[in-house]
Amino acid sequence: MQRIGQHREQRVGIFIDIQNLYHSAKNLYRGRVNYPELIRHLLADRKLIRITAYVVKSEGIVRDDGQPERGPARERETGSPPTGGGGEAAFFEALQDAGMELRVKDLQIYPGGMKKADWDVGMAVDAIRMANSLDVVILVTGDGDFIPLVEYLKWGLGKQVEVAAFGRSGSAKLKEACDYFVNIENIPKIIINKRK
Repeated sequence: MQRIGQHREQRVGIFIDIQNLYHSAKNLYRGRVNYPELIRHLLADRKLIRITAYVVKSEGIVRDDGQPERGPARERETGSPPTGGGGEAAFFEALQDAGMELRVKDLQIYPGGMKKADWDVGMAVDAIRMANSLDVVILVTGDGDFIPLVEYLKWGLGKQVEVAAFGRSGSAKLKEACDYFVNIENIPKIIINKRK
């Protein structure tokens, strides 16, 4: 299904903020995203150049008490399934099987226990680097920190910019800044293992 301003010859790059999507699906629906369906919907029969997914690796992270980081606390910080039984590795493999190129960063732990796990700058730099090879940049994130990137891609480079996010948790200003907003909640079969 193509929308106004879309045509089959457009070269498309998709940049997916996995942590943002993971937490939105989990918190809103207690489910997870069907990535192949999401990609198919976003691509809309256009020419795919690259799909890049940004993830945080936490296996091997050790807490201050020397024990490996596991379970809900680790999941909350990284946006990945719990370690053990290959959970994180299997999750990353499923993303690759869906056609995504993974950009992986280790979870940063600062003195005092503060943890940081985001890819905002890396995702923005990659989108700008790739822009000359693309007609359309699709950012899959609801994070309002990407507004300057959207504006630069649109007005500085003349690219069509689409944003896909969960409508209920996405930044209203980000939705306004882009050329086209895709509410992920409206895509059929997008949530897997949905629980009430």
